[in-house]
Amino acid sequence: MRLRVGAVAVKELPETLTFKQGQTFFRELESCMNIERPCIVLDCSKVRAMDSSAIHLLLCCLEEAMKRNGDVKLSAVSTEAREILRLTKTDRLFKIYDTSAEATNSFYHRPTHGQHTPAHIATHETQGSSSEIAA
Repeated sequence: MRLRVGAVAVKELPETLTFKQGQTFFRELESCMNIERPCIVLDCSKVRAMDSSAIHLLLCCLEEAMKRNGDVKLSAVSTEAREILRLTKTDRLFKIYDTSAEATNSFYHRPTHGQHTPAHIATHETQGSSSEIAA
């Protein structure tokens, strides 16, 4: 199935992210957000660890995209950063892909039954009922 999607914006997160840097990054991203159904891929390849500023930035980006019926997906998240996302349960809010190309392509094609889905996404989908009850 092919989805109707405009351009997908791929933005690379900096290696370190203070609160002030996060604000600057978000302002730069706003031009990509101020459209109907924004499709954003945040490339996390330089990020080794996530702190509260980085997680706050991810959540702000997702919130703004969702207000416009869009989505934010993450790519190239390091093992260390994935662990922080898992511990904070933030990983449940994002689809995470190994590469920016995979994340970008996911906006254009909705997985059909039986089509390959990244392992962590399939795991969260099967556990969805328990997280929905807790929410």
